[in-house]
Amino acid sequence: MIHTITNSPVLEIGIVSIVIALLGVVVLIGKGDWLIAGYNTASKEKKAKVNIKRLRWLVAIVCWLTAVYSMLMVLCAANATLCAMLTIFFVIIILLFLILANTWAKNPRY
Repeated sequence: MIHTITNSPVLEIGIVSIVIALLGVVVLIGKGDWLIAGYNTASKEKKAKVNIKRLRWLVAIVCWLTAVYSMLMVLCAANATLCAMLTIFFVIIILLFLILANTWAKNPRY
């Protein structure tokens, strides 16, 4: 048996999932732009090329999907096939969001 702080991995992953979901809300309302990798270190010229509202939505949705994925992985841990399918689906969705962040979230005037 894995010894954890609460002796319940579901509870611990649930807490982490809630924190990740809350970070998505923080990013969405505009208080977490410093959490967006690449955007937080970009120059003012490069930041002007980004549609920040769209980027915030994408990052928030990725946070929420990550929280759901984490909980699903814990709840479906007994079924290896289902875990593998969830992981493949999650990776494909994240790749799609990366493409959207580099295309849809750019300002069209640049």
